[in-house]
Amino acid sequence: MLAQNPIIYSDFPDPDVIRVGEMYYMATTTMHFFPGGQILCSRDLVNWQHLCYAYEVFGETDRQKLMKGNIYGQGMWAPTLRYHAGVFHLVFSCNDTKACYHFTATDIKGPWKKGNIKGFYHDPSLLFDDDGKVYIVYGNREIRITELKADLSEPLPGGLDRVLLRDEADGLGWEGSHMYKINGRYYLCNIHWPQGKMRTQGVHASDSLTGEFTGGEVMADDLDGSFRGVAQGGMVDTPDGKWYMLLFQDHGAEGRMPVLVPFRWEGGMPRLDKAPRVLEADVDESVPGLYTSDALKGSFSPLWQWNHEPDLALIACTERGLQLTCAGPAAHVEQARNTLTQRCFSQKCRGSVTLDASALQEGDRAGICALQGLFGQLCVVMRDGRKFLSLVTREAGDGTLFRSTEAPEERVKMPISGDRITLGAEFDFTLDQVRFFYDDGNGMQPIGDAHSLLYRLDHFTGCRIGLCAFNEKGMGGKALFRDFVYQVL
Repeated sequence: MLAQNPIIYSDFPDPDVIRVGEMYYMATTTMHFFPGGQILCSRDLVNWQHLCYAYEVFGETDRQKLMKGNIYGQGMWAPTLRYHAGVFHLVFSCNDTKACYHFTATDIKGPWKKGNIKGFYHDPSLLFDDDGKVYIVYGNREIRITELKADLSEPLPGGLDRVLLRDEADGLGWEGSHMYKINGRYYLCNIHWPQGKMRTQGVHASDSLTGEFTGGEVMADDLDGSFRGVAQGGMVDTPDGKWYMLLFQDHGAEGRMPVLVPFRWEGGMPRLDKAPRVLEADVDESVPGLYTSDALKGSFSPLWQWNHEPDLALIACTERGLQLTCAGPAAHVEQARNTLTQRCFSQKCRGSVTLDASALQEGDRAGICALQGLFGQLCVVMRDGRKFLSLVTREAGDGTLFRSTEAPEERVKMPISGDRITLGAEFDFTLDQVRFFYDDGNGMQPIGDAHSLLYRLDHFTGCRIGLCAFNEKGMGGKALFRDFVYQVL
């Protein structure tokens, strides 16, 4: 079966790709999810699998732990991944700490060593030049290059520091820099988003870092008639001399997805046609996927990520299942610590999990969720000594693109008698909706109406399916999860 774009039908935004030998590596934005700095690998640029994370936690602020605030839509943004002189470099800035992090490893699988680059650099890109000098390229609307010290710890005093590109027009302008030196010439790749127009991919080039960078938009294509332009990402060559750009495209509530676009060189510049729907490569079903079912007994898959930094003292992966202590205060899942998540995949997918609620205490909530600003949660609730099944959603209303300010509401509340129940969430991203289900021993039954999902910049991530356990006031009881089943429909 031939592969299709997007090459990964899920939320892997801001891709940067490199080739080392015959292996390709990709890093993308992981925002407020931990572990983070996820790196994927591939042998053909089409079939990707999880390789490692650069870090487990940051351990720097309470907000990263979902305490005294949160870092939704912040955290790790738009990384640059490079390999130079036997060392892998992963550099990115975090909007919550206003700091730039520099992780290094001699083996891409790790261990990765954490460091910092003094300063804050929007959408950075590293450039290791042939003369031993190293630079960081960054910015929004105004794209700047700054020479760094050899150890990348801070800008080099007296080193090159100049504006490469400036956009005076209305709109987002140029950003998402990716810088390369190819055959002695410098190439600067950026996304461009003029006011009221579709996003496009741009390339500018110069014979020197002190000279003028000339060029402009090289592709304006939305792949599917959606007016959601394919743009922003890195470029890479194959061992046999072919060239590709790995860009991304918005796909509504499911997030931003990688799109592979071949290009050719003409007159010293990359020339792109339309982003192809079908690629000249086969889907390799032997490559492990980027989502998984999981028994959750004894251990769990690295494809899971925690929403914010977890409190490991409240987590136990036992032979009976994943035990989460219900901690609070948390009014709903967006405030709940230790929510374990996976990305949603494909246009339609479904997840279900079996919950043992026998150790819940007053004020506890435990269950399954669709996690984003307009979240939905289906939980078993302990209230007044009785157990109920509760469906809570936040519906679109007076919120904005940048904030979900709507008050969550309980849509369904029904008493249950048993301690064990299977909960499910089924996603349809052709409609950007999720429906919830439950099975108390009589087969899977729908509960409530379909809930509309919406991509907003408060989370800045695609919707995720999650397992949550929290308490309305403080420390509560325990919830036991097992037998998570993930299906792409």
